Amino acid sequence: MMGTFTVKFFEEEDGTAPFMAWFSAQGPRVQDKCFRSLKLLEDLGPSLHRPLADFLRDGIYELRIRHQRRNYRVLYFFAGKGTVVISHGLIKIDKVPSEEIDKAIKARIQYEQMCKRITGKEAHDDQN
Repeated sequence: MMGTFTVKFFEEEDGTAPFMAWFSAQGPRVQDKCFRSLKLLEDLGPSLHRPLADFLRDGIYELRIRHQRRNYRVLYFFAGKGTVVISHGLIKIDKVPSEEIDKAIKARIQYEQMCKRITGKEAHDDQN
C-alpha cells in the first residue's frame, strides 16, 4: 500500500500474518470494505477517527467496518514515524473482547522487540 503512512501486517515468528489469514476467510464485499478502510488508514493515519476508527486501549486502535448488520474490526497500532501495523481482524458481537485487545498488545510488544533486534533501537524512536 502506498500512502502517507506505511501499512504493515504483523507476522508471527513462523511468518504467518494473522490478519491475512482472517482476511482471506472473509467474503469479497467484506474484503473490499476492509481494503478501503486500510487505504483510508494509510492516507490519514492517526487523523482517522470515529465512526471509521477508534482508540481501544494501551496503544491499540480499531478500524470499524460494518457489512450486512455485522461488525468487523481490524486491530492495529502505530510503530515509528508513519508506520501502522495491522495486528488481526475479528467479527465483533457486543464489544471488542479484552482477549482480542490483549492479542494486539502482544503483537505490538513482539513487533517492538523484533525492531529492536534488527535495528538496535526502539520501534518508536523515530516517531514525531
